[in-house]
Amino acid sequence: MHRSLPLLLLSGLVIAIGAHAVSGPPAAAGGLLATTLEDFRQPGTQAGDAIDPLMSGQACAGCHGHFNERTEPYRRWQASMMAQASRDPIFHAALAIAEQDADFAGDFCWRCHSPNGWVAGRALPTDGSALDEVQGDFDGVSCQMCHRMVDPVFSAENPPEDQGILAGLAHPPVHEVGGGQYVIDPEDRRRGPFDLPNFFLHEWRQSQFHRDALLCATCHDVSNPVFELQPDGTYALGNLNQAHPTADKHDQFPIERTYSEWKASDYALAPVETDGRFGGLKPQVSSCQDCHMPDTKGTACIPGLGEIRNDLPQHDLNGANSWVLAAVRRLYPDGETGLTDQLVNHAIARNKSMLRRAADLETFLRDGELVVRVINQTGHKLPTGYGEGRRMWINVRFLDGQGDLIAERGAYDGGSATLTSDTRVYQVKHGIGANVAAATGLPTGPSFHFVLNNVIEADNRIPPRGFAASVFEDLGAPVVGHSYPDEHFWDDATFEVPAGSATAVVSLLHQTTTREYIEFLRNENTTNGAGQVAYDLWAGLGKSEPVPMGVRELDLKAAPCPNPIAYGLAVRASGGEVPVLTWTGEPSPGGGFTLQVRGGKPGALATAYAGDLAVRQPLANGGFVLVGGTVTQPGTTYLDAQGDGSIPISVAAGSGGVARYYQVRFQDLPVPGGEGATPALFVELCE
Repeated sequence: MHRSLPLLLLSGLVIAIGAHAVSGPPAAAGGLLATTLEDFRQPGTQAGDAIDPLMSGQACAGCHGHFNERTEPYRRWQASMMAQASRDPIFHAALAIAEQDADFAGDFCWRCHSPNGWVAGRALPTDGSALDEVQGDFDGVSCQMCHRMVDPVFSAENPPEDQGILAGLAHPPVHEVGGGQYVIDPEDRRRGPFDLPNFFLHEWRQSQFHRDALLCATCHDVSNPVFELQPDGTYALGNLNQAHPTADKHDQFPIERTYSEWKASDYALAPVETDGRFGGLKPQVSSCQDCHMPDTKGTACIPGLGEIRNDLPQHDLNGANSWVLAAVRRLYPDGETGLTDQLVNHAIARNKSMLRRAADLETFLRDGELVVRVINQTGHKLPTGYGEGRRMWINVRFLDGQGDLIAERGAYDGGSATLTSDTRVYQVKHGIGANVAAATGLPTGPSFHFVLNNVIEADNRIPPRGFAASVFEDLGAPVVGHSYPDEHFWDDATFEVPAGSATAVVSLLHQTTTREYIEFLRNENTTNGAGQVAYDLWAGLGKSEPVPMGVRELDLKAAPCPNPIAYGLAVRASGGEVPVLTWTGEPSPGGGFTLQVRGGKPGALATAYAGDLAVRQPLANGGFVLVGGTVTQPGTTYLDAQGDGSIPISVAAGSGGVARYYQVRFQDLPVPGGEGATPALFVELCE
């Protein structure tokens, strides 16, 4: 049965808030855009298609929870934003405005924020007022949502039933799913990556799709189907009361492109060694699951039922959200959410840890200016995902010889939640174009009306390794208002050094929800109290206090040379070796800079190539030439019996600040083309 609405006393304001949603009128005509359910229709499973309903997550807790928080799936999932996606007060505030902006827009949102309710048909009215907590509609991205998902493209390595399920769909999905275009097994056959011999407690199927990043694309590549891509690259309103003509996310306005960013990165091509920062027990990582569900040793079931595995994915589902989980706990009783102080604190700590591991900071001087280099170590843009109100920035504090502050850049006032404008801020800004302005009466330009936005006003977020500008543009993830050379997954921000400065203390910070965004959610809401609820929680929980991602202190009188950065992928040698290119010394005159090859073809002649551009040109063996422009060969060596070798590099005086790109290729006749290759190094020469 449907639950009644409790009263929440918050900041002196009594607000009627559901056990699941802020109360308000059902979705009806009256939005700025007269859209219909048809405008937001997506291919794949449709409401009412499930023979067996998607069950509440609590139905899984008996076997998969409450025995070991470190390894069990249930409580770690429960303390994630995935599990609380239907209760997120920021989501509810944004939903209310989306419904004001475009009729029935909530249908599109609930597909991923309450798949249990949407598949059962309880997401109508589209404000969520008919969703039912008792039936698991507020379990967010629930256990059964993921574990009954079917690969949208049939493959023999997945369950044989999939072929019939896909063939029976009235609206089959396109290959590159997104925007909630999921396919759910209509029967309760629970899927996962492992074989379960002799298991009989419920129907199960082994599914390789659950190791595939495409599963995550379902809700982490989000496009607005109301808009259609035009030949000139802009997005225009389509014909209303009609589904998008292609249902292809690449033909719709891109709201989020996390999966596509990953797909266009090196992580999608091959596992990448990240020195243990991601992946748990897995040293090299590739898929979304590798990093966001890191491997551990343990069992997913209560003792006696589950097999002990060394590659058990932890259901951490960590992201960058630093405060909303605590807000959810203030809004809802623990008996409903399953949250506790410990679970919330542990989950937020894991999110903050992931933020710290997401980037590296380098600081050095170039032509007398401070350079702060932010290196993105993730498999997508940094930051990524839902862009509204999220940002990352550089804070610099210049100190004199006594440690007193001379000047600060990127200063943040916690009381007013205000950031100064004198620093590099990494963010995406969407906006309203002329055709939408004409249809709605809203002004053109940057906007938080995400369901109406059809222009990317700016996007300087740092791309991942493997970046190519043309590819990202084709995928709807362009860099706008900034410049990143191909292959660069780092950004340099420069700051003038004030007179008298002896030290620079540099911090990289991330904020989940800005003051500007939360005030928009409060001020623009004419429907219900959701915006005020979100604002009061934000204010009462520290105003989304920025999270430090890294700190570096630089002695301005003895600044070092910047470290080289490895980029690109190696070519596996004919003996199975995976060559690595590192260095010794420093890239300065007299610094003894030397390229070091490790793990190449033993005994092979190796040649260093140097260029002034990074490129990615295919080799016959499946690898890449990674240096281009004006290319020279600064040295050769024969690799020893272990495939190792050294090539000294001469650095001329006066070359400080010059960027060079190095790669070593070596003879390997058994492979196609007869040539192996290392990854490359970006090197900034210094004096």
